[in-house]
Amino acid sequence: MPVKRILEIDPLDRPREKIEKKGASSLKDYELIAAILGMGTKKSDVLSVSRKVSELITKDEFPGYEKLLEIDGIGKSKAALLMACFEFTRRYGNPASIESIRITEPDHICQIPEIMNLRNKNQEHFLCTTLNGASEVIATRTITMGLLNHSLVHPREVFADAITDRAAGIICVHNHPSGNPEPSMEDIKVTRQLFEAGSILGINLIDHLIITKGGINSLRSLGYL
Repeated sequence: MPVKRILEIDPLDRPREKIEKKGASSLKDYELIAAILGMGTKKSDVLSVSRKVSELITKDEFPGYEKLLEIDGIGKSKAALLMACFEFTRRYGNPASIESIRITEPDHICQIPEIMNLRNKNQEHFLCTTLNGASEVIATRTITMGLLNHSLVHPREVFADAITDRAAGIICVHNHPSGNPEPSMEDIKVTRQLFEAGSILGINLIDHLIITKGGINSLRSLGYL
């Protein structure tokens, strides 16, 4: 099928023109993505690329950078643009509902979209959720990506935002793409290091959770906290 340039599409069907005439709510998901991307490549027109991105988002709400690069027609620039859109959505999409989440059991953490999406990540991500004195979520942030070790997950990085948030406690979460829910020796070492730092700062490390497609494992429940 020949590639159709955006200027060759009927003006009434061009995503950005449709926004101007009918508003963004009139666009289908892939058309919204096309409006963001602007143009395709020599091999793939923007609507075809956008359909593939839309299909990926259906499977994984916030796909990672590397996953986006697997799509023909998505290079580093477009992947970075989409990642910025995802992050903006995380921060401002529905803040009121996130702030109302109260964490009293380990599995309650999965009410947070960023945490739930860790199950589908092919790379390890370490996230920190800050909570107030009533165990209500203040914010969730990615601390690091890549293999977990004590040099990458430094207490300074973990507790910096917790101090800014005036948090009473934090819950740390990371995923095991392998599917093995058991903590490694490095996981245990990081947990104890963070617990000691939190004790000094007066910010309680409530739990450190390992998340896989099969569920959640709590290092507190295992006796490491």
